Amino acid sequence: MKVKIEATSSDAPATSSDAPETPGVLLAGGLARRMGGGDKPMRQIGGRTILDRVIARLKPQCDGLILNANGDPARFAAFGLPVIPDGVTDFPGPLAGILAALDWAAANRAGIAWVLSAAADCPFLPRDLVARLHAARAEQDAQLAVAASDGQSHPVIGLWSVALREELRHALVVEDIRKIDRWTARYKMATVEWQVDELDPFFNANTMDDIAEAERLAALDGG
Repeated sequence: MKVKIEATSSDAPATSSDAPETPGVLLAGGLARRMGGGDKPMRQIGGRTILDRVIARLKPQCDGLILNANGDPARFAAFGLPVIPDGVTDFPGPLAGILAALDWAAANRAGIAWVLSAAADCPFLPRDLVARLHAARAEQDAQLAVAASDGQSHPVIGLWSVALREELRHALVVEDIRKIDRWTARYKMATVEWQVDELDPFFNANTMDDIAEAERLAALDGG
């Protein structure tokens, strides 16, 4: 069940100061096939990596950040974040990264009930992302909350309950579920809509053409 809450600005002040502690996971486990391989978040926009821009957006909003990535974690050492790989093999997609983050939170952050996920290739994320998602989730007593813009849901960007991690593990390992929407359809979910003017805050860089467009958008966003 989806409940939609509209939000009018990606840069509006946070709407809730009593949101629970929420660590964030940056999902960088993709294979970047449309860019010829490699790590999309390490591409540069305006002299800064996409990952650096994502960290700058989310660090003030989250109670710590971790990075979900597969392969040699040393390539991300300069960012100073814990790097956790998927616990499910064969690159089953972002749900595996979300599960890895929930497992990490359960093992390392006692008392944490929620984890924010965000794609590590979205350089213009809203500065009020965590507050608005928590406000919608609490208002609607939802089990999950995801972001949306321009009428399109962004299921990779959302709040996930640590209490659901065993159900997610079962869905991945036993039921072989890969699509996020297929799993989230089982739960009450709040969807928060962000307004799009010149800049979609959930723009992500999937292709080399997207990188060129991101350069233009970065100038509009102040660099």
